[in-house]
Amino acid sequence: MIKSIKVRLNPNNKQRTKLFQYAGCARFAYNWAIARQQENYKQGSKFLSDSELRKELTQLKKLQEYQWLNRVSNNVTKQAIKDACNAYKRFFKGQCKYPKFKSKKYSTPSFYQDNVKIQFTDTHVKVEKFSVSKKQNKQKLNWIKLCEKGRIPTDCKYMNPRFTYDGLYWYVSVGIEVDNNDTLPSNEGIGIDLGIKDLAICSDKNTYKNINKTQRVKKLEKRKRRLQRCISRRYEKNKKGVSYCKTSNIIKREKELLKVNKRLTNIRHNHIHQTTSEIVKRKPSFICMEDLNVSGMMKNKHLSKAVWQQGFYEFRKQIEYKSELNNIRLIMADRLFPSSKLCSCCGNIKKDLKLSDRIYKCQCGNVIDRDFQASLNLKIYGENVLKQQSVA
Repeated sequence: MIKSIKVRLNPNNKQRTKLFQYAGCARFAYNWAIARQQENYKQGSKFLSDSELRKELTQLKKLQEYQWLNRVSNNVTKQAIKDACNAYKRFFKGQCKYPKFKSKKYSTPSFYQDNVKIQFTDTHVKVEKFSVSKKQNKQKLNWIKLCEKGRIPTDCKYMNPRFTYDGLYWYVSVGIEVDNNDTLPSNEGIGIDLGIKDLAICSDKNTYKNINKTQRVKKLEKRKRRLQRCISRRYEKNKKGVSYCKTSNIIKREKELLKVNKRLTNIRHNHIHQTTSEIVKRKPSFICMEDLNVSGMMKNKHLSKAVWQQGFYEFRKQIEYKSELNNIRLIMADRLFPSSKLCSCCGNIKKDLKLSDRIYKCQCGNVIDRDFQASLNLKIYGENVLKQQSVA
């Protein structure tokens, strides 16, 4: 099983400059490969393989105009060309849209490192060809400090190492192979109902709160709104004709806004990580969740912001890979399954149940919280699926 690890970097000014140079070369090679494929298609020729394009780029590097490409590692441009060709192959298979050129302004700066030549210690990562000099003080430029000590193992094979920039910080991500967990958990299964009032309601009576209702997040949201209004006013104040002038104060405020947005994202993702880890650590025999129509929920203008802030897709993604790592069976209930409208006692379906009805009242005398009942119904759904599979 492949496990991916992502760690933030702490580069100095020279290393930061080099990182952006590498990312720029990778973007150039990617765009050059796409342009070359388009030109080749217009001429009526066949699709060019990545090996042919790399040979062409090697000849291009010999020209005086493109000598700057030799300052970075050859693996950076080589993998960028491979990525461009893979994007075309996926497009031909109908797996993605037509490949676009990467913009310097809007694309995410990133580049690849050779999985054999990259090296890790407990505190640093070595980047290839930052400094070619063999002097010890010059070689230090190749080693970038990691923000987390001992997070990445040093005695294993790495897969697909990538350096990415998110607008504030640089990160390194690698894939490592881990042993499969063969032990089957024997505890009782869990049904999970996701909601807006609370993030997750489990069938074992565990409820996880909505982090967006806490004072900490509300203060950051208020600060975010103020910064947005401040930036908007400054743009209007410095408007020259039809164009907007970006001053140093605007750049400063935009960086503050970016930090606030990053902080909010980290708080929400951390809460989802803690919730999913706590659920998986109870080692249930199975986890049953509902396949929510999130895109449809986002069309409701009254709920779209609350749905987006909850991060239902992120919750599902984390549950999926953590369940796989712990050998827990994940069952996704059908989208049309009436988890909230179905009575967990008599099986009656209450068709006139509204979203404002937080308490479910049935003719059989069952009075229960609607979200908790949904989790109970999802647990029963999971048990029925397992019984059907065992019979078959």
